[in-house]
Amino acid sequence: MSVSGTPYVPILGETDAYLFAEGTHKRLYDVLGANPRQAGGTDGFAFAVWAPNARRVSVVGDFNDWDGRRNPMYLRRECGVWETFVPGLGGGARYKYELEDRAGNLLPLKADPFARAAEMRPANASVTVADRAYGWNDADWMSRRAAHGERSAAISIYEVHLGSWQRKSEEHDRFLTYRELAETLVPHVAALGFSHLELLPITEYPFDGSWGYQTTGLFAPTSRFGSPADFAYFVDAAHRAGLGVILDWVPGHFPTDAHGLAWFDGTHLYEHADPRVGFHREWGTLVYNLGRTEVAEILINSALFWLHEFHLDGLRVDAVSSIVYLDYSREPGAWLPNIYGGNENLEATAFLRRFNEAVYGDAPGAITIAEESTAFPGVTTPVYAGGLGFGYKWNMGWMHDTLAFFERDPLYRAFHLDEISFGLVYAFSENFVLPLSHDEVVHGKGSLIGRMPGTDFERLANVRLLFALMYAHPGKKLLFMGAEFAQEAEWNADRSLDWHLAAEPQRAGIGQLLRDLNGQYRAIPALHELDAVGEGFAWISYDDRQNGVVAFERFGTDRSRQVVAVCNSRIESAQAVAKRFNIPEVFSDWAEMLDRRDIDIIWIGTPPVLHAPITLSALEAGKHVFCQARMAMNLREGREMLVAAQAHALTPLLPSGPPTLGTGPTPSPSVAPSAPAETNADVRTGTAPEQ
Repeated sequence: MSVSGTPYVPILGETDAYLFAEGTHKRLYDVLGANPRQAGGTDGFAFAVWAPNARRVSVVGDFNDWDGRRNPMYLRRECGVWETFVPGLGGGARYKYELEDRAGNLLPLKADPFARAAEMRPANASVTVADRAYGWNDADWMSRRAAHGERSAAISIYEVHLGSWQRKSEEHDRFLTYRELAETLVPHVAALGFSHLELLPITEYPFDGSWGYQTTGLFAPTSRFGSPADFAYFVDAAHRAGLGVILDWVPGHFPTDAHGLAWFDGTHLYEHADPRVGFHREWGTLVYNLGRTEVAEILINSALFWLHEFHLDGLRVDAVSSIVYLDYSREPGAWLPNIYGGNENLEATAFLRRFNEAVYGDAPGAITIAEESTAFPGVTTPVYAGGLGFGYKWNMGWMHDTLAFFERDPLYRAFHLDEISFGLVYAFSENFVLPLSHDEVVHGKGSLIGRMPGTDFERLANVRLLFALMYAHPGKKLLFMGAEFAQEAEWNADRSLDWHLAAEPQRAGIGQLLRDLNGQYRAIPALHELDAVGEGFAWISYDDRQNGVVAFERFGTDRSRQVVAVCNSRIESAQAVAKRFNIPEVFSDWAEMLDRRDIDIIWIGTPPVLHAPITLSALEAGKHVFCQARMAMNLREGREMLVAAQAHALTPLLPSGPPTLGTGPTPSPSVAPSAPAETNADVRTGTAPEQ
């Protein structure tokens, strides 16, 4: 048997075919798709695609003038895979699959579900990749990354959409490449002190407006920003800078584009046939049939591919609620119950358990995060204990209630303290991440600062208060790009962030605030060690409706080094706030510290600049200094106090502008920033503005 004079060469071994049919193959990406291979002493590419219901399949491309007669493929009936070998073919060749359905009808040309690369949209052919041996330089990071993802670790995540973080306006507003982002984004995030980057999906996708959440390339980094090797360079740079990289990964649904997975071999191969299960009305997408062995196996292989081949440190699974509920976003009668008459998608929950077992079993040190917006039980409970097995879950309830609180006029916040305190009722039921994500600054919701009431002075003070409270609250942290300078406009995925704002002193201080918060978050065990257990938290006051203040303690494993956090949603002296909450042994020592020259005191906040160091000599007796967040160390008793209150009166630091190419070496985020050096900052007196 021959193909254009070339003998037929089996691609899948017997073990590959058996494991694929069984659903237990862990490296399908090495045998399916287009892989460089040598056969009969000739170099070329082996092609293999799963299409069990097709009548005929050929690989077509530039190398055969897109003629389906030139390179037909051969069916392995034991597993439904079609395969062939094309001699003399190298990397960079465009290709697709030509399929006929059972009736002999020619289907639209299909991109390779296992392609390692694809054309730049709007073109959509798959592209062969020959050179896959990237020279990694992150051995040190990989050897210790498990510690960065533990429940006791100080995890703070910078969420970013690569296509709109920054663009080259002088070059027709083009995207930055993966390599340019390695020189700009990576040092920027590392300098802010975050522990991880989280990327909105970069798995290849046809429509920019989907932000990557409607993927057609489960194994291909999008070509918008460069090649697979360029993406590996980006991840490598992040690791060398001390940053983990998390990918938003979408196993719940896929687009209906003709070149994609829909109706792939003339049947509902990847999707459910019944639209009451297989079509997502809200997004106009198709739902993966997770009960089908091969589909679940392909998705799990996709997850492992990114963790193994690109050294990613975690996967954040999108829209888990839409996966686990059969009636998600569906009216009565428009969904099918499970075999027990309930609304839980039993096949999907079984898949998620398998997925988490695979990640934690086959990619040591990697983590998984669920975006799950309901109270579905046991999301972060281990699989062996009956849970879904995720490492972390986004705390959407905290996000909703906290933003609702901050949108209120401070005059009325005292009557809504439950919006701050209620989250602690369930804060330790899961391993939570506190997300202020892209979803909260788009679709008419406005920016974070745009939600805040009052004057510009008051709105900026509220943003600082929000961030300080977030870092004091139990749970890992996540902020969307632009938060570091209080982006004014709602996020627009079609243009760059408003980096000119970052040069304004009033905005530059927000970034300095986040640097210090991230530094103290890492440096003080009480703020992160017991994030997920109730022993790490105790209320001091949660219902002070007269004054609008909440206060609590945080503990680490060493309970003698607790942190006291006070959130004052009104303008009031931080000293008066501390006195009112009956912690004299802490406050008296802290107040005494203000006269000692050997104590580092960090004052954060205060308009018009939002962050400035302050000298001890400037603290004149009787002056009231209103500060948004204050951190002081009592060396005698080993205690820390974090006071979050609205701000008044300090002086500026040097403004910082947007990150640029060639910004120099990346500082290691593993070292906590030191306290600001003493300066002759002025402390202005006067009456705090009314709110």
